[in-house]
Amino acid sequence: MACTDKTATVTDEASGGGATTIFAVHPDIIQTHILTCLDGRALASVASTCSQLHALSDHEPLWENICHSTWPSTNSPRVRHVISTFPCASRSFFSDSFPSFAAREGSNIDRAPELISAVDIFHRRRAVLSRVVETETESGWFRCSPFRIDVLDQKEAVATAMEYPLSDGACEILGEDLRLSWIVVNPKGKRAVNVSSGTAVSVERHWLSGEVKVRFATVVDGGERGTPAEVALCSVTVTFGNEMQVREACLQMEDMD
Repeated sequence: MACTDKTATVTDEASGGGATTIFAVHPDIIQTHILTCLDGRALASVASTCSQLHALSDHEPLWENICHSTWPSTNSPRVRHVISTFPCASRSFFSDSFPSFAAREGSNIDRAPELISAVDIFHRRRAVLSRVVETETESGWFRCSPFRIDVLDQKEAVATAMEYPLSDGACEILGEDLRLSWIVVNPKGKRAVNVSSGTAVSVERHWLSGEVKVRFATVVDGGERGTPAEVALCSVTVTFGNEMQVREACLQMEDMD
């Protein structure tokens, strides 16, 4: 398919290979039967091809469904409401949260009375844990070092269908199969950012307890405009028990107060 603001053509085999406009197809069919089959990256690419497809792609249900399918945690009532307040709703949220962290002006947590963490852990593209955690930012606890957010309660465990890694090779495969998304949302600032590395940076099996710790990490910019640059290590540790239950998932900031 070739598409510009002036022409949008496809090959019509039924008419002997002649060219016809894609907009001979009813817009409702394009929007409901074609664009709904695309993921967020593909939909954004299609939207940039011409003004007509941009208008058809700028449809809130399309982006809402993409957000929910990409990150199941965003389907919670609290997160859905916050996303609806973003400048372009789900499209803005997707743009902020995919694919990974990028420092942005106005994302200072001092301006947010609370933060929302939308957390999803995937194993071979299947969600094994999806949670939403709300964190207030005005107490002394929040500003104390080290900074930490926990997804699970202390004695909580979430069962999975994953196999326990019995060897170093199995640990390496586990690290390749796991994906983590940890989206931090600033409801007041109407911004979001994904602070996860996506893939695991390390997988370690404790020789005595048998616990498996999987770590995801990203280096983030902690400086403000006009101030000396500071960087911090944003790391997420996911701990699995002997039966591959998720026993802990926590976000920590290191190397910066």
